[in-house]
Amino acid sequence: MLVAFNKPFNVLCQFTDRSQPPRATLAGFGLPKGVYAAGRLDHDSEGLLLLTDDGGLAHRLTDPRHKQDKTYWVQVEGAPTPEKLQALRDGVPLNDGPTLPARVHLLETPPVLWSRDPPVRFRKTVPDAWLAITLREGRNRQVRRMTAAVGLPTLRLVRVSMGPHSLGELLPGQWRMVEG
Repeated sequence: MLVAFNKPFNVLCQFTDRSQPPRATLAGFGLPKGVYAAGRLDHDSEGLLLLTDDGGLAHRLTDPRHKQDKTYWVQVEGAPTPEKLQALRDGVPLNDGPTLPARVHLLETPPVLWSRDPPVRFRKTVPDAWLAITLREGRNRQVRRMTAAVGLPTLRLVRVSMGPHSLGELLPGQWRMVEG
C-alpha cells in the first residue's frame, strides 16, 4: 500500500510524540492503519509525504542509490543572483560534506499554494523569491542548509514530488492511495 499525504506545516512525520507539550502528529489525519512515513519531511516543512506498509518499497523510495528525485518549491529571502543559483546547481559545501549537484530554477511567479498558519513573515523592505529545487539525496534539513549557505535563507519549503509521485491537488491534511 502506498499513500500520498499533504503534510501540513508544524506536523511531525510520525504517529506519536513524547515531548511536552505534545506536537501534532500523523495520528490526527485518518491515515490507513499500519503505514509509516517513507522518508521524512521536517516539522516546519510542508507537502508530499509518502507512507507505506511495505519496507522494501520504503527503501526503494528513500535510498539515494535508487536516485529518486525530490522536488521542492522554496520561498527564499533575498534576490537570487545567477551566481547563487549556479552555486546551488553545482553543489554546496556543508558541514557534513558537499551536496550533489541539484536542478534549480527561479520560478517567475509564486506558485499557487494554500495559506499557511502561521503565515510567513512579510517584510516590505526585504525581497523574496521562489525556487524549484530538485535533489537526489536527502540529508537532514538539506534544502534549508543549502539556501542559507548561498545567502538565501528559506522562508517556506513545500515538497511537491518524490520520484513519479506528485502532490497534485491534495490540500494540507488530505491523502490518497497511489500506485507503488
